[in-house]
Amino acid sequence: MVKQAAKKIPTGGDVENFSDHLELLALMGRDFAASMDIEETLNKGLARITRHLNAVGGALFLLDETGEKLCCTSCSGDTEITGLTLGGDEGIVGYCVQNNIAEIVRDVTKDPNFQQAVDKQTGFVTKSILCAPMSVHDQCIGAIELVNKVGGDGLFSEADLQLLQALSSSAALAIINARMAEALVEQERVKRELELAAEIQRSLLPDKRSESFPVHGVNLPARMVSGDFYDFFPLDDGRICFNLADVSGKGMNAALLMAKTASLFRCLGKTIHEPGLLLAKINAEICETATRGMFVTMVGGVYDPKTGHVRLANAGHEPPLFHDANGAFTALPAEAPPLGISPLLVEDGGFPETELDLKGGTLYVFTDGLTEGYVEDGSELQVDGLKKLIEENAALSAPKRLDAIIARINRDDQALRDDLTALIIEDSAQPEMLALHPGVEIIPSDGAGGEKQLKLKLKFPSQPNRLKLVRSLVSATAELCGCGQEASQDIVLAIDEACQNVIRHAYKDEPNGEIILEIRHNEDEMIILLRDFAKTVDTAVIRPRELDDVRPGGLGTHFIREVMDEVAFMPPPEDGGNLLKMVKRISHET
Repeated sequence: MVKQAAKKIPTGGDVENFSDHLELLALMGRDFAASMDIEETLNKGLARITRHLNAVGGALFLLDETGEKLCCTSCSGDTEITGLTLGGDEGIVGYCVQNNIAEIVRDVTKDPNFQQAVDKQTGFVTKSILCAPMSVHDQCIGAIELVNKVGGDGLFSEADLQLLQALSSSAALAIINARMAEALVEQERVKRELELAAEIQRSLLPDKRSESFPVHGVNLPARMVSGDFYDFFPLDDGRICFNLADVSGKGMNAALLMAKTASLFRCLGKTIHEPGLLLAKINAEICETATRGMFVTMVGGVYDPKTGHVRLANAGHEPPLFHDANGAFTALPAEAPPLGISPLLVEDGGFPETELDLKGGTLYVFTDGLTEGYVEDGSELQVDGLKKLIEENAALSAPKRLDAIIARINRDDQALRDDLTALIIEDSAQPEMLALHPGVEIIPSDGAGGEKQLKLKLKFPSQPNRLKLVRSLVSATAELCGCGQEASQDIVLAIDEACQNVIRHAYKDEPNGEIILEIRHNEDEMIILLRDFAKTVDTAVIRPRELDDVRPGGLGTHFIREVMDEVAFMPPPEDGGNLLKMVKRISHET
């Protein structure tokens, strides 16, 4: 609240015409409400105030952002001191602002706060001053100062002071509202720019592939834009070039460096297939233009799906994890510094390379946003926790496994601590190599009729962790039979659901049961036979639940029937067990 100097309010001749005052207040209020140009409105308002109070001149001072300087932003009348800067506590105007008090100074020569230097500088002679702070709810942003009243005794009255206080408060409210509106406009502009930047970043990420594709990734920004990224793309010879990187720092600078690095990798990676040399080229480009102190940690490599062979280089990044077919983990630590520090730290031949044969295993590359993310109990996941999650979800397909791992960190009840990015490279070598995995056997044709139609025959135990390899073989077989990627993915999911039903319900999770899967291709259809040796089931009770019956179980049967064109249990084999026949018609439309 603005305090007024303790003076007795006069009556009689010094009382101004209050209807004129009210009219002025209303007029200025309309000006403030009607114009979006606050500077023009304040100039007009100051001129009205100066004329109405019969002052020779007027000035409007605003505090700077630090609150340590007062700057004259508008003048009216005979004074012209626009741009004049005073200390936040200098002069009568500084005194009024610091104490949030209105003042009448009838003789400036007797006031110690008066700054004579201003008169000397301008040649103007100040006799009396009327000053009122511009404040709203004790927030003072400046003051309006009037000098030298015209007519009468040349002195300002208490009524003048009261009116100036009201007008100053109105001006303060208009300025604060204008600043808030400007801030909101700026926030909206920044938000739109960030949304555009985020959209551009998303466009740099590769498209999602079918489950059978060997490489999958995910990128979740902690804020709107991210300093992490990943990419993969096929080369002309069938190999797949991949990378994952983390830019130091946060915000727009990190996002811009991320976009540049990602673009460099994709552009240069199409012609440079040696990961160490590729990272060296990118490093040289970043060192030329990167902001001081910023760098990029990156893993880049090439994977050959035909052989399961990976060749990669690690520039200061988190050690990737290799999970081999026997369940063992191996970390692959960096042997070189991050990109962007100095080209002199790189050997002439490029960054050191590591060669790896997946042999049915899986390579995980990730940023520290994953291992340092918080799990349900508030602790960090860390590398050991990641290993445990990989083992727990080993039976899932690569993209589903990746989603399950990420879901432990990316929860509704916990904001991401850092950008989270992960890449999974799963060996998708030929069936002959996959068949070497313990427990999965490819059965050759027995020479009976129709051997030309037989495309795949597998025998495997009733263990969920064997289904990963089964899915890979089914996917390759479906594509061999002429199914497109989307249809192949649906077939894989349907057969996987049928296999899981056998494991859970027929064998009741007994791990030593035997399952045989056979896929034949007959003209325009795939015929899938799924055989088990469990107790023969009553097919009359095996039916899908109603879709509105919301409870666990039963919906997988709906999915199988939705994907397949025919689904039926065949008569029980002579030696017992169950035989499920599924038929999928193949469309050859292009």
